[in-house]
Amino acid sequence: MLFVKDQDGEYHPATKKLVLTEANKLMGYQFRRGALILSSECAKAVIGCKLRGKQCEVFACLFLDSKHRVLAFKEMFTGTINATTVHPREIVKEALQLNAEAIILAHNHPSGGSEPSSQDISLTSTLASILKVIDVRILDHLVVGDEVTAFSDLGLLPEN
Repeated sequence: MLFVKDQDGEYHPATKKLVLTEANKLMGYQFRRGALILSSECAKAVIGCKLRGKQCEVFACLFLDSKHRVLAFKEMFTGTINATTVHPREIVKEALQLNAEAIILAHNHPSGGSEPSSQDISLTSTLASILKVIDVRILDHLVVGDEVTAFSDLGLLPEN
């Protein structure tokens, strides 16, 4: 249980709403422009919190500069309970507009599973080929379910 101190200096159990509000503030801090993404574990934790629990599949991109500082986190596409359509052209446009050098791809599986599907692997390969033309690297692709699975941890990232 988490306790918070009130104005009188007394401690009381924190409400669920307060805990979630503070967690959302922390996530916003992690993704503020210029924040440094130092590890895949950091990206997994913050992106997992952003996408976990959504009712529909959401495909998002974390756009980074050459020093892996955050440029923007964008939920790019929303689909149905078990699929979403990803348009590579829109990812390229956003990467160029932000002058991104690297991207971390992410999407959720509302079912709770975090095992990459064959479609996920194929999409990542296609996006890597397209983005390579404009000198943008894919650093990872995260699949968010009850857990967060990283393509990099599974050796599934295509060569950039």
